[in-house]
Amino acid sequence: MAVSSREVKNKRAASGELTGKLGMVYDVNIKYKQNGKYKTYTKKGFPTKQLAAQHEAEMKGKLSNASYTPLSAKQAKMTVREYMEDWVETHGNTNLRPSTFAGYKSHMKHHILPYIGDVPIGKLTPAMLDEMFQKLFERKLSQSTVRYAHRIVGVAMEHALRYNYIESNPARKIITKFGKNGKTPDPYTIEQVRELINGVLGSEWELFVVIGVLYGLRRNEILGLRWRNVDLEAGTFDVVEQLPFKLPANATVVDEMAPVKSCERLLPITEFARPFFVRHLENQRQKKELLCEKYVDNDLVIANPTGAPWSPGRVSADFAHLLKKLKMRHIRFHDTRHSAATNMHELTGDFYTVGEILGHTLKGVGIHLGISTNLDAVTKQYVDVRIERKLSVLDTYHKAVFDIEKKRSLLESSFIPSP
Repeated sequence: MAVSSREVKNKRAASGELTGKLGMVYDVNIKYKQNGKYKTYTKKGFPTKQLAAQHEAEMKGKLSNASYTPLSAKQAKMTVREYMEDWVETHGNTNLRPSTFAGYKSHMKHHILPYIGDVPIGKLTPAMLDEMFQKLFERKLSQSTVRYAHRIVGVAMEHALRYNYIESNPARKIITKFGKNGKTPDPYTIEQVRELINGVLGSEWELFVVIGVLYGLRRNEILGLRWRNVDLEAGTFDVVEQLPFKLPANATVVDEMAPVKSCERLLPITEFARPFFVRHLENQRQKKELLCEKYVDNDLVIANPTGAPWSPGRVSADFAHLLKKLKMRHIRFHDTRHSAATNMHELTGDFYTVGEILGHTLKGVGIHLGISTNLDAVTKQYVDVRIERKLSVLDTYHKAVFDIEKKRSLLESSFIPSP
C-alpha cells in the first residue's frame, strides 16, 4: 500500500506547528523503477489521508519520467534558514543592488526566519506562510512590508524549485490577500515647488532641494555629485556617479563613488538654476578658507560644513522636519523627483526627454506618468535627445517655477553662509 497510517504522540497541525496531542499521520511509500533498478520514494507525516493521496498521485506521475530525480535526504532535511541564508549571499552578491541586498537580509532577519527558519525546506507549506503573514499583520506592519516578505520567500523558493530542493513553491499557493498600500503622496505643483524653494533660500538645503525638485535627481545622485562633473562655463553637469550605499554613517572621506542606478546623463544648467550653483560654490569656498586644513575636500557639491558627505540615512527624516517647519504638505524627498517628472511632462508633453533627464527608460517614465509604454523598440530608433532638447524642457519648467514676479527675489537673494 502506497499510503500508510501511524499514530504519533505529538501531531503537527496543518500549519506545521506541533500540537502536543496524540494523532494519526500518513506516510507515502512508492516503489518505482529507474535505470533498470528498483527504488523506493518515501515522504512521511501528512496530517490527512487526502493530502497523502494527492501527493502519492503527483509523485507517481513524476517518478514515471526517467529524467526526474527525487530530492536527496540531505536536501529534504535542510532548514529554510540554512537554505535562505546561503541563497541570499550567493544570489544577492551577483544579482541585487546593494540597497536591495541589504533590504532582503533585513527582511529575512526580522520578518521571515523568526517564523519559518527552523522548518525543513521540504516541509514548508502555504499554510505556514499564511500564518507567518498573519503574525506580521498582527505586529501592525504595513501591507508593503508583508508583501515584500512574500516576494522574498517567493523568489527564494522559486530558485529552490529550480535546484530541485523542493517539489513545489509554497509561496504560489497562499490564500493571504494583500491590500493596497497607502496612497503615494501627490507630487508638488509648480506653486508648491516655488514655495519650497522660497522656504530653503539661504539654508544648507538650498541647492540640495533645487537639484532635487528642478531636475529630479535621486538622493544619492545629488549627494554624490562632484564639482569635477560640473562645468559652469559650459552650463552643464554630468550625472555619472552616486554616493555609495554602504558608506559608514560617520565617514568623513569618500574614497570611491558608486555607479548611478540607471544610466549616466549630461544635463544643462538653466539660467534659472545657475545662480544657485554659483552662490553655493562661493559659500563653500569661504568655508574652505575659514577651516583651512580642517576642511576635508571630497570635491562634493553637497557636503557638511567640514566637507564631509551628508548622511543619506538622515536626509529623509530631516527633510520631513523641514517640511513641517515650513508648514508644507508632507512628501518624501524621493517625491521631489516625481514632482519634477510630472511638472515637466504636463508643461511640455515630451515624456521621452523627461525620461532622459531623469535617467529612466522610456518604459520607466511611462509607467510613472501613466501613459503607454509600448514605444521603446520603435522610438529609440530615431529619437536622439540632445542637450538642446533637454534644455528646452528644463527651461520651460524652470521658467514656470520662477515666474516674472518671483524670479528677481529668488535669484537675487543673498546666500547666508552657515556659521
